Order: sequence, then C-alpha cells, then structure tokens
Amino acid sequence: MRRISPLGVLLAASIAAPALAAEPLPLANWPTLLITGPAAIAVPPPPDEAATQAELDALRRLAADRPPELAMRVRRWEAGGQAYRWNEVAIADMVDRFVIVAAAARNLALLHAALYDTTVVVYAARQQHRRPPPAAADAALAMPGARAVASAYPSEAAAVGEAALIILSALIPDRAEAYRTMAREAVLLRQRAGLELPSDAEAGRAIGAEIAALALARAGSDGVAARWTGTVPTGPGRWQGTTPYAPLAGTWKPWLLASGDALRPPPPPAHDSPQALAALAELKAFPRTPKSNHDAVYWEVFGGPRSYQLFNGVLGRKLLEYDLGADPPRAAASFAALNIAFHDSVVACFDAKYAYWYIRPSQLDPELRPLFPPPGHPSYPAAHACLSVAGGLVLAKLFPADAAELADLGRQAGEARMAAGIHYRFDVEAGTGIGQGVADLVAARFAPVMR
Repeated sequence: MRRISPLGVLLAASIAAPALAAEPLPLANWPTLLITGPAAIAVPPPPDEAATQAELDALRRLAADRPPELAMRVRRWEAGGQAYRWNEVAIADMVDRFVIVAAAARNLALLHAALYDTTVVVYAARQQHRRPPPAAADAALAMPGARAVASAYPSEAAAVGEAALIILSALIPDRAEAYRTMAREAVLLRQRAGLELPSDAEAGRAIGAEIAALALARAGSDGVAARWTGTVPTGPGRWQGTTPYAPLAGTWKPWLLASGDALRPPPPPAHDSPQALAALAELKAFPRTPKSNHDAVYWEVFGGPRSYQLFNGVLGRKLLEYDLGADPPRAAASFAALNIAFHDSVVACFDAKYAYWYIRPSQLDPELRPLFPPPGHPSYPAAHACLSVAGGLVLAKLFPADAAELADLGRQAGEARMAAGIHYRFDVEAGTGIGQGVADLVAARFAPVMR
C-alpha cells in the first residue's frame, strides 16, 4: 500500500500543534460530562476517629490471612487504573456478543463518560478530605508491591466498580452477576492489602451509583432505542439495498457535536459526473498486491465492526507504556476522550450517509469486483475514515511523542477501503474531514486536563 498520500499529508498537518495544556487544572475545576463539576456530587466527611479505629481493628484481622498472590492481584487492578480494567471487561463481552461499531461506540462512550466523572469526583474529594490509607496508621498493614496513595477516601475501586457494574449490567444483563463479583473483588483486594477501609468503599459506591443513574437516564433519551420506519430512496446514483445499517445513528444525541449534521460535508459529486467516473476508474486500476489485500482484510474488521476493540487496545497499551495507572484521572479522561470521539464520529458520519444515500462503487459499475461485499449502508462518507481518523488523532494528541504513528492509523484505514474497492477517494476524504472535526472538538474539551 502506498505510504505517502494526500491523506497522510493532511493528517500530519492536523497534529502539528496539539492543543493540550502543559499542566492540568486542579481537579475541582476539571470539565465533566454527566455532571456540572466535581462539586455536584456531595461527598460527606469520613467517619470520626473512634469509628476509624474500629475499622482498623477489623482490617487487621482481615489482613492476617493474606494469600501469597494478593500483591499480584492488586497490581492487576492498579495497572492502567480502574477505568482500564473495566474497559477491558466491557470490550471482551461486546466482542463475544458481536456488538459492532455503532452500538459499541455508544455503549463505551456512555460507560467511560461515567467512569471519568466518577474518577474526577473521587480524586477531588480525596484532595478535600485527605484521609490517609490504613497502612499509614499501622505500618503492619502495609503490603510490599502495592501502589501507595496519599489519600484513600473515597475508594476509587469502589466508585468506578459500582458505576461500571450498574451501567454494564443494564447494557449486558446476562453478565450482571459476573460484574458484581468483579466489583466486589476489586474492593476486597484493596482492603486486604491495607490500602482502604470499608467506609472508603461505602463512600465510593455512593458516588458511582449516583453518576451511573445519570448515565442511564441519558441512555434512555439518546435516541438509540428509536426504530426506523422510513423507506430506501431509489433512482440513479442511489445506494441499493433493503435493510440499511443504523439509519438513525445520525440522529443519536451527541456528546460534543452541536448536532448530528454539524460536520456534514457538501454533497458528493453526481454519480455520472467526470469526478465520480474518475474516482471509479482509480479503483478499477488499483494495483492489488498480496500486501494490499492483507491490509484491506485487516482494516475490514479493525476499521469497521471491531474498530473500537483496536483503538481501545492501542490506548490501553499506551497507558501501560507511560505508566498512567499512577494518574487515574488522566487515564479515565483518555478513555472518555477516545470513546466520545468514536461515538460522535459515528453520529456525524451516519448523518451524512443517510442525507445523501450515495451509491457504492460496485453498484455503479458491476465490473468492479471488491475484495468482499460492501457493508449495508451508503458509500459517502467512508465510516472507516470517519472513525479511524477521529480515533487516531485523539490518540496522537494524548500521546504527542507517538503522534505520527497513531495518526497514521486513520490514513491506513481509509486507503485500505480503496484497496478493497469499497470506497471512492472522495468518500475517504469526506470521512477524514469528519474525523478531524470530531477530534478537534474532543481535544478542545479535554485540553484543560491533559499534560
């Protein structure tokens, strides 16, 4: 596949100066998504000294019988932060149930908006209350190998776990009991390791439950449950099919876009225009090679139905490489930024698809043989470009040292669609514009809290 293209130049230019703050704001001023700010959730002060001593006595008894693998189990939950672990769980379950990109993007944006807000509230409250962890009061409770924290009240594990439990149980009800077990395990591990008290967990669960309720209320009015009752338009230059995929996704409630059509590109060229015919000829003349075919097959899956798995996996790897488990608010913000970018790029992309209902290349000219059947939705703009460019650019702005590598993911996904004979170049260019627009909105919203 060609390594230098107009798309590559365009994407490189878009990340030349990522708009991220040198230092993050104080947590009390971090922008949130489901609440007006950290102060919107009231966190009462921790129990008094007498109650704390009683909890410490109970914790000493619990810690007296620590299994030898306890430190490793605690570290598994600490690596990448609590949001990282719940992201891994959610994606595995959605992949197992073949939840594909539009629905998965909605689910993950909802989950990570809640986990981000929850984490911000927890750490703002910790800065306010400054209750030391149990091991600070009794050195015998300290466990080698666990990450030390300056303040334990409220519990991040309990807060994030409760929010994840409630939201994921609503989205994937058959896994509710498994989520409950995981949430409780994460809390109990920290107590056995001398890192938190039961009252830390109680305060954390209250935060997570309150924010999860707001997330589910939003889910009830975001338009995802609506059913399409329209008809497929017919005529020259129109997409041909009977059951279009996600025809109402462009009407879903966005997180940052002003509306679904806020980034709608201009109409594609007429199907019989010289521009359209030239773009079709480019596809027919594409010099397919074993490598280009392999690239096309790879991006067919990981730029489409499982794109959320790929990009969240890349983010998870970067969080571990940069040890952002030591900075849980930033880790949670990174997951929220990526998945909101995915969600809003779905909304913007499918708004345009069903505004224009543009014909697929192989429908316009049956002599063109794509590598695999085109997906069941209109051609313009290319969803692979919309989502992958948005995801790649957000990751590039989160990790500037790796910006070129991360932004290039969007270029690869777009060009692979032309290699497969699935999209015209102007489809990919329009999708690139949408992805860039969404990434810019996300970077502007999260810039104050990134460094």
